[in-house]
Amino acid sequence: MSSKALKLVIPIIVVIVGIAAAAILASARKAPPRVDRPALGPLVEVLPVEVDDVPVVINGHGEVSARVTVDIVPQVAGQVVEVHPSMVAGGFFKAGEVLVVIDPRDYALAVERAQAAVARAKVTLEREQAEAEVAREEWNGLHPNEEPSALVIREPQIRQATAEYAAAEADLSVAKLNLERTKISVPFDGVVVSENVDIGQFVGNGSRLATVYGTDVVEVRVPLESREMAWFDVPSRGGGIGASAEVSASFGGTRSMWQGRVTRMEAQVDQTSRMVHVVIEVPKPYETSPDHPALLPGSFVDVRIFGRTQDDVVSVPRYAVREGERVWVFADGKLQIRDVTVLRADRQQALISSGLEDGDLVIISSLDAVTDGMTIRRVDAETEEAA
Repeated sequence: MSSKALKLVIPIIVVIVGIAAAAILASARKAPPRVDRPALGPLVEVLPVEVDDVPVVINGHGEVSARVTVDIVPQVAGQVVEVHPSMVAGGFFKAGEVLVVIDPRDYALAVERAQAAVARAKVTLEREQAEAEVAREEWNGLHPNEEPSALVIREPQIRQATAEYAAAEADLSVAKLNLERTKISVPFDGVVVSENVDIGQFVGNGSRLATVYGTDVVEVRVPLESREMAWFDVPSRGGGIGASAEVSASFGGTRSMWQGRVTRMEAQVDQTSRMVHVVIEVPKPYETSPDHPALLPGSFVDVRIFGRTQDDVVSVPRYAVREGERVWVFADGKLQIRDVTVLRADRQQALISSGLEDGDLVIISSLDAVTDGMTIRRVDAETEEAA
């Protein structure tokens, strides 16, 4: 055989031998055993629930305002001769402390003049009464069996003298009152918000000297939806005690809290937002400590109103309630879709009055598609098996 023919035959023989060897090896290999793996359901997080008595908590926001706001306005005119050291913005004072003194000399002289007028009027009245007694005695001596006329016994003169004496007494009271008004004070503990007065300044009747807030109580005005009013107590015209409340705010990165109470509901619905405004009073807002600041008017705060306790209900996160008032429950590796009755729901919490029992495992995970009875796995159970 020529060399050219060998070059063609040898590759063909090698290919045929390789194919035959591969076929022999393939026929000799055994197929691997078939293993049936169980179908694994999606992992879910669950929350054990229990039936309990749960107080309703209504969350809201509001702005702090002073319950008592007063403009200090003099009722008499004159030159300011004394100003309390606390009459500066942010200064505190006690009830009855004299904040501003107006020069009292003119008003003291007016009191003296009024006292002199009273004395004169009293003398005139006593003289007329004495002359009337003398006239009656003379008449009785001349006409023992006749009643004298009013002019004879000076009754008109006595009435005039009595009226003048009463007018003089009233003028004296006015003069004393004006003298008292030269010392300006307020009947409550307070803090100065702004002031516009100094020693030597002449002030007129009705000019505003300062604005002060009462420090005993502040108010927080909280807008709420009208349906929320059914869950807590508001004092009515007949009295009663309002629901307790907690006011909180952040100052300097620290959360501070104050205790308050619902005192009233405003008389109309807001025409723009259709909300009802509830007023909460917070006592002693200006008491401070190193870790507790004052609750100042103008601050925006968070409010929690503690309403009535609901008996035998289950509390779950709001997002655990699905559309149509349903919840998903984990039971023996299966997902159950339960119809429930939601008594109340807000952004954080839902109270369920029926449909769940003690020990039920409510699914709080989100799943794209669910069917009643589908296979699922608990996240905590998988973690225990891995451990």
